[in-house]
Amino acid sequence: MARTKGKEHILLRDRLVGLRRRYKRTLQICSDVVLVWLALWLAFIVRLGIDRSINPFGDYAWLFLIAPVIAIPIFIRLGMYRAVMRYFGNEALIAIFKAVSLSSLVLGLYIYLYRADVIVPRSLVFNYWWLSLLMLGGLRLFMRQYFLGDWLLAGQHVPFLRNEDNLPKVAIYGGGSAGNQLVAALRMGKGMRPVAFVDDDEGIANRVIAGLKVYAARDIPLMIEETGAQEVLLAIPSASRSRRREILSALEAYPLHVRTVPGFMDLASGRVSVSDLQEVDIVDLLGRDAVPPRKELFERCIRDQVVMVTGAGGSIGSELCRQILASGATTLVLFEHSEFNLYDIQTELEQRISRDSLPIRLVGILGSIRNSERLLDVMRTWKVQTVYHAAAYKHVPIVEHNIAEGVLNNVLGTLQTAQAAIKAGVHNFVLISTDKAVRPTNVMGSTKRLAEMVLQALARESAPVLMNDGAGVPQVSQTRFTMVRFGNVLGSSGSVIPLFREQIKRGGPVTVTHPNITRYFMTIPEAAQLVIQAGSMGQGGDVFVLDMGQPVRIVELAEKMIHLSGLSLRNDESPNGDISIEFTGLRPGEKLYEELLIGENVSPTDHPMIMRANEEYLSWEALKVALNELLSAVGHDDYDKVRQLLRKMVNGYSPEGEIVDWLHVQHRT
Repeated sequence: MARTKGKEHILLRDRLVGLRRRYKRTLQICSDVVLVWLALWLAFIVRLGIDRSINPFGDYAWLFLIAPVIAIPIFIRLGMYRAVMRYFGNEALIAIFKAVSLSSLVLGLYIYLYRADVIVPRSLVFNYWWLSLLMLGGLRLFMRQYFLGDWLLAGQHVPFLRNEDNLPKVAIYGGGSAGNQLVAALRMGKGMRPVAFVDDDEGIANRVIAGLKVYAARDIPLMIEETGAQEVLLAIPSASRSRRREILSALEAYPLHVRTVPGFMDLASGRVSVSDLQEVDIVDLLGRDAVPPRKELFERCIRDQVVMVTGAGGSIGSELCRQILASGATTLVLFEHSEFNLYDIQTELEQRISRDSLPIRLVGILGSIRNSERLLDVMRTWKVQTVYHAAAYKHVPIVEHNIAEGVLNNVLGTLQTAQAAIKAGVHNFVLISTDKAVRPTNVMGSTKRLAEMVLQALARESAPVLMNDGAGVPQVSQTRFTMVRFGNVLGSSGSVIPLFREQIKRGGPVTVTHPNITRYFMTIPEAAQLVIQAGSMGQGGDVFVLDMGQPVRIVELAEKMIHLSGLSLRNDESPNGDISIEFTGLRPGEKLYEELLIGENVSPTDHPMIMRANEEYLSWEALKVALNELLSAVGHDDYDKVRQLLRKMVNGYSPEGEIVDWLHVQHRT
């Protein structure tokens, strides 16, 4: 019987919600007319008593006719019927207060100015005013809760009124506007039941907001015991990353799954809403606050220029494109080898250009950086002035066994892109490098260091004789070469973060290569911003190093992600935990620790997050000879010689074992 009544209640509510707007408005007006009459009748009773109650159809019938005639037009004019009941808030309550007060004032003026011959108690208008406020406002609040389905907001704190609906119980961390919006969204969505607020402000502890008790941060164990909360939703979009890190560290100790509402800028831009919950951003665990970009550095190589990005569809390349888009470039050339990646980033940027009416021309070009003629043709045709060279093979274990492709793409590709830039008269050339280029133990790192050395050598030559140039004529160079070196970026392809999330979702185990392995981390947007600014600071041949903060132990990162998913770690001390961590051993070419500098010779720049490294390099003539030898050894599949040449050319390169290209491994067996 109770279940049948519950279904009937839901059907009625859905029918009311589904009514056309004009029917809803008519229903509201009719109910308000009845409430105005009721308020007027009760006003007489409050003044005269029940024994002397007034007959509405007697001597005061004119008053019962004129009251709604005055009130309803005022209610309409002040917007009382524009508010949607399900989203009824403070603004609507203020509108009701104004409308009822004005209608009461007009009614009083009418009574005492135009019907002075009739005796009406002086307190009648005052009683009518507060009774109208109570009934009109009360009905709307009641209907809001009816449509939300929350009949007894405080019921969860009263044992015999507790609502047991089997929905996941969540606490909201943050009692501000974002927290209140989130509570309203959750009540509308019916997917979770908010049971409490947690807030750092001691002044509101033990109070009630939106029907939910507020707990101080130190009282989280009590909150879990009293409410049975299983999850915490962070509703603090404007908090700094360092503060969010402190909160997350405190929440790790409790068996709570932690999620978050989007960041302040995402909310302000309208890309997402408060109800779009996300897993905890790994950036919050690092607690790293980004430094706002300096506009003059950010635009120096972009504003009013034709900019080309190689590898435009990759993790860094695509973010560079997003930031270049709004920085005043006249044309953005997307140079990409992968058709799918080019389609993806071009579609995204075209939509943004259309949405924001940006005055920029977008050019998507399929091509390989190993095709020198294609590169030169593109740069000359579009009169490219700045090149951001992000195209590279970067996955250490893959490149370790695909040596030929690693050398041809990372070294020869960079060489040919740089030489095309010189021939086309490009003004600025910025190479996106990696911390793995420092004392590398792998082929990928050594090839990226060679790419740096190519640009360092070319930067010192005002008129170099380019490689593979049959004429052998010196080429006047107007190109300023800059290299920017940094560590891992969060969310890039191959990053451990999405891998860990997927493993946790499957129930584990979470795999880490070594208990002591550490890595530097930075967000993709921050890295791209700093790359653009560093590229503007170079004088020619500069190697810039980004401040990556403190290195992070990967195993600690995995543990934090497990705990913040509301799960426990299974190990020897806790054999009944939810998820274990397994160590799989270092992969081919992988280092325990990454470095950003080869030597200690580093100097600061005007930007606090960018340093200038002074690294050794070979002269262009000497490097050309070595590169020809290397490319010849690759062409003849002589990987022993490749190894010798890499060790000779790259300072600090020390491979842990022999290097083998899988394509030719059969030749060695």
